Amino acid sequence: MSTEFDLGALLAERGAERYELHGRYLNHQLPRMLHTIGFDKVYERGEGAYFWDADGNDYLDMLAGFGVMGLGRHHPVVRKALHDVLDAGLADLTRFDCQPLPGLLAERLLAHSPHLDRVFFGNSGTEAVETALKFARCATGRPRVLYCDHAFHGLTTGSLSVNGESGFRDGFAPLLADTAVPLGDLDALAAELAKGDVAALIVEPIQGKGVHESPPGYLRAAQELLHRHKALLIADEVQTGLGRTGDFYAYQHEEGVEPDLVCVAKALSGGYVPVGATLGKDWIFKKVFSSMDRVLVHSASFGSNAQAMAAGLAVLSVLENEQIVANARATGDLLRSRLAALVDTYELLADVRGRGLMIGIEFGRPRSLKLRSRWSMLQAARKGLFAQMVVVPLLQRHRILTQVSGDHLEVIKLIPPLIIAEPEVDRFVDAFTAVMDDAHGGGGLMWDFGKTLVKQAVAHR
Repeated sequence: MSTEFDLGALLAERGAERYELHGRYLNHQLPRMLHTIGFDKVYERGEGAYFWDADGNDYLDMLAGFGVMGLGRHHPVVRKALHDVLDAGLADLTRFDCQPLPGLLAERLLAHSPHLDRVFFGNSGTEAVETALKFARCATGRPRVLYCDHAFHGLTTGSLSVNGESGFRDGFAPLLADTAVPLGDLDALAAELAKGDVAALIVEPIQGKGVHESPPGYLRAAQELLHRHKALLIADEVQTGLGRTGDFYAYQHEEGVEPDLVCVAKALSGGYVPVGATLGKDWIFKKVFSSMDRVLVHSASFGSNAQAMAAGLAVLSVLENEQIVANARATGDLLRSRLAALVDTYELLADVRGRGLMIGIEFGRPRSLKLRSRWSMLQAARKGLFAQMVVVPLLQRHRILTQVSGDHLEVIKLIPPLIIAEPEVDRFVDAFTAVMDDAHGGGGLMWDFGKTLVKQAVAHR
């Protein structure tokens, strides 16, 4: 019997058990949900913006692993960098030396935010947020962080405390005593700041849940208010950063905005090695790491590991050399404009919004009596079912992977790999048009599936 580990043989032998294994040993509700909505596919491989199943059918990925696959799957530059770093046999994670790769990646990242000075590397978006929360409290000496209604900043305890969705928070109290304010409401922000205990406001320049952009001028005005009260602005760019919105960071859409702390992750990984980064001003880092006694007061066991740093450096190289950010802006403008042109055609289509390749498609109450009665049936059972009715045929009939932008929302969020171009825009718009034609024409299959969803929603109340 061979003592060697053969990954290929293991997958060949046990790969078909994937859903059974997950249901038995991991989150048992995930395979149940995937079976229910017909998303229990078996994808054999992925490359760029596509997956393929065992029969050779291709699927267009408009989800990008919730934004992780900014460069698509298996980009050759990132793949080569990882082979190179493994072959180099570096003395990694000794914890008592200074390897070159973290410094080089920090230098490259900070070049895109010249008003910031230092970087802390962790392993995920939620860790990047946790770092920012800790650093803001330490730097200001204040306990409270403000966040916006409907925000999503992660699911660990600190980041959950600034999560604006009660569905994620329920069952995990007590959390930190932080406070929500409406996105765009400067009066509400000023009222909280006047209490004198606010360390920072954390904000997504474009909220992932529902794809809501901060109003024009809000970030700049909020920054001025915060600084007047000696509080900090934290920009959560975990999903919006690294070109997603057509600029390197989403906050750069608004002139004069210079956050004190910026959180990034997801696309920085290249889709291979988890990595998160918190960028900040020099004085903040010097408050946290104020002496040699506090050199390890904030750290991460796998932070700055060579594989993650190599992936990040390769990602930034591709972004800069292949004009990925410009492509996200141009392709996003094309996709959004073509979808927006359909709003007047379909009464169930309420709005198309977003920036770059972060686009929200919102559905709303129709005018005609027949469609209105069907819409009301779905809404009475559970808000968000119509959006799910659109997502399912996009996958089942047109082999396009999308998903709703949050629970109880009639919004589909498109966050495809930033490498897509006009052929992918054509494929998505054609498929979406066919699904909307079916919905407005009273297509039996789609509305029959809606009835199934209603029964399941009622059964699980």
